[in-house]
Amino acid sequence: MRKVRALKELLLDAVTMIVTRLIGKKVASWTAVAAVVVIAACVSLMAPHAPAADPVTPATPAMTPAVAAPAPLPQQLDAAFTRDIQPVLKQYCFGCHGGGKSKGDITLDTYSSLKAVQGNRKLWRTVLEVLEQKQMPPDNKPQPAEAQAKQLLMWVEQAVNQYDCTGPRDPGRVTLRRLNRAEYNNTVRDLLGVDFRPAADFPSDDTGYGFDNIADVLSMSTLLAEKYLTAADDVLEKALTPYTPPKLKTAKYVGTDFKTEVGNAQDGTAWNFETNGQITRRHEFPAEAEYEVRIRAYQEPFGDEPAKMTVRVNGKDVKTFDVAALKGDKKNIYSIRQNFPLGNQKIGLVYINNAVDKKNADPKKRGDRNLVVERMEIEGPFNPKAPPENLAIKRVLFIKPGEVGGDGKTVSEDDAARQILYRFGTRAFRRPLQRDEWDRLFKLYKTTRAGGEGFEGALRMPLGAILVSPYFLFRIEPDPAGPSGTIRPLTDYELAARLSYFLWSSMPDDALLDLAAHGKLKDPATLDAQVGRMLKDPKAADFIRNFVGQWLELRNLDAHQADPNAFPNFDSALRQSMKRETEVFFEHLIKEDHSILDLLSGDYTYVNKRLAEHYGMKGVNAGEDEFVKVSLAGTHRSGVMTQASILTLTAMAARTSPVKRGVFVLEQILGTPPPPPPANVPALPDKPRDSAAAPLRERLAAHRADPVCASCHMRMDGIGFALENFDAVGLWREKEGRFPVDSTGELIGGRKISGPEGLRDLLMSRKADFLRCLTEKLVTYALGRGIEEYDRCTIREIIASAEKNEYRFSALVSAIVKSDAFQKRRSKRGDET
Repeated sequence: MRKVRALKELLLDAVTMIVTRLIGKKVASWTAVAAVVVIAACVSLMAPHAPAADPVTPATPAMTPAVAAPAPLPQQLDAAFTRDIQPVLKQYCFGCHGGGKSKGDITLDTYSSLKAVQGNRKLWRTVLEVLEQKQMPPDNKPQPAEAQAKQLLMWVEQAVNQYDCTGPRDPGRVTLRRLNRAEYNNTVRDLLGVDFRPAADFPSDDTGYGFDNIADVLSMSTLLAEKYLTAADDVLEKALTPYTPPKLKTAKYVGTDFKTEVGNAQDGTAWNFETNGQITRRHEFPAEAEYEVRIRAYQEPFGDEPAKMTVRVNGKDVKTFDVAALKGDKKNIYSIRQNFPLGNQKIGLVYINNAVDKKNADPKKRGDRNLVVERMEIEGPFNPKAPPENLAIKRVLFIKPGEVGGDGKTVSEDDAARQILYRFGTRAFRRPLQRDEWDRLFKLYKTTRAGGEGFEGALRMPLGAILVSPYFLFRIEPDPAGPSGTIRPLTDYELAARLSYFLWSSMPDDALLDLAAHGKLKDPATLDAQVGRMLKDPKAADFIRNFVGQWLELRNLDAHQADPNAFPNFDSALRQSMKRETEVFFEHLIKEDHSILDLLSGDYTYVNKRLAEHYGMKGVNAGEDEFVKVSLAGTHRSGVMTQASILTLTAMAARTSPVKRGVFVLEQILGTPPPPPPANVPALPDKPRDSAAAPLRERLAAHRADPVCASCHMRMDGIGFALENFDAVGLWREKEGRFPVDSTGELIGGRKISGPEGLRDLLMSRKADFLRCLTEKLVTYALGRGIEEYDRCTIREIIASAEKNEYRFSALVSAIVKSDAFQKRRSKRGDET
């Protein structure tokens, strides 16, 4: 409970800070006082509680966590270590890693048996990686014979990968786990029924093991504590205040307040597009209604067509205009009139057909077409629509004093308040409220009511206390009682929370809570059914955004900029289409329960109109926002590695990067990351002029001439070169400038691959590595902690279960949620920090 005590101290500090702010100020409303009272209520709710017992869960006796036993055939491995391995280590390794020397902080002469080696698998995995990469011994040192090197490599691999998986599993331990920003937003949405997204201005979440839901890095700061207080106040104000239509009158905006998002638009007295690009403005629309948007613009002509300007609303293209007006023309206004939703919306103006030729020998054929936007006007609202019903009020204040209850009796104020607080608190805490918690909340209500607040106003205080309680902000799973290392099964409520935050990044819905209340969730058939239901639910889109977005690094695509001179057609719409292709591909793989091996070799994908045009696909009938399935048969594409999103992410702004693409495959697909580069290694220049001197392969060969770099580059570059036919935005090409593309690569061991087909075959031949990598990343994301040595047997069993079920995605997820690692927790051991 160390984090709980730390949070209590932070919140008490926040109380002091807020009280100090209020000294000398006249507080006119309950909301200002609420910040202090809510924190105080939160602190009063922080007494530790035992987990809410499931109705049918018996007490669990203390269990001793399993310790990984020696691998099968330990006597043979142990004998081989003494007979064959130690002499090789002594002759070729102890000179730098023995006899008091420990280069690279590695000492090997202290290990005298198989048991000792398996007692430090982490170090020996490093040894294994170095041997696989042929980094040791250094080239200037004596080398073992090839047979000796192979024997050493095989023994180390067997030693570190041999486990006794016959005993009970150690489920590990997850520390107190705060909701990250996405989880907080989604939980508030599902608790209140309205998507307020209050965490938009929260501090960014730290990441660990590649994900932002890792318990150990989700810290709590004073700033974040204050943000939680403000968010609770704002959320309840928005949720419980009946909507009052504003007195609308025609309002008009005129201005040039834009933000450059893509391309080169120079801001002076007007916005001058010298290349294709986009400028945007966010505008607060006071009601859902019709509005007229007018853009005053002109062109600087060149070529055989006028400048084209597309109006884009919230990422969707609305209309494209031929801007034929010249500077000074009176007919230079281009307008749309359409319905806009209530609230803050983004309007973009996109220049899409830049043309320039400044090198033509004929001066009459030289020129540069530009688009110039002088200003934008927004007028409205016209014909406003009636506001929607406040769903949050119905969800939270589901019963009112004076109503007739289910027992036929009139509900009193106190009864209504108690029912509202119990239902809201149970859903917010993801478990039934305990009696003392319920009484504290009700007491807070009564105190506020006695102070003169009305029924609903008095309820906001305890409701706010719930929203800043640790039991809402954190996913608390108390350690089991007993000696250190004791293991207990999770309650059904805790299991429901793990399941929902794994697949939805949000709180359990009523179906999960109902199963938990009746003690039925742990039944294997029920879990299978719930996994199938949840993966098909629209809320599974958050699993794709959060897990896939971080595993495949799709989130980084939002900030990627391609060189506008080299790739003038690359803009925000294309970038978004690339990202959505991979998301939709994964979405259909989940919903249709395909084999996860489709990620490596699937001969289909999903494209919209813009992406089909980018790929040069003919006859694709799709809209800007409609993604349709297309066959990749007869093309060079298959799986996610040939999708434009991944190819663009793993490239530089103006050129490809075999190194980045190779590293991506090793890290994210095969789970065998290369070591970090040596310090002070200069980067390969990323300048277009370099491509005229020599092809990238030759420039990279010179870059990696240093023997220290060569062994790592051998692992990475051979893979990356197989994708060289795809340029820096994922388009197929036969030439790199004036040089033919060479897409052959050689791997450590001498295996050669050629082109994306060769890479696909390589990945399929190493599907065991891919399955292990994906499973480890899924388990890491699901548990909120990194993979430990004691998880190896669990990982193997999950993979074996998926193999038995044709590698279907649902089988992989079901095996994870049925594992001891997912369904149990262990108390802290003495050897853990």
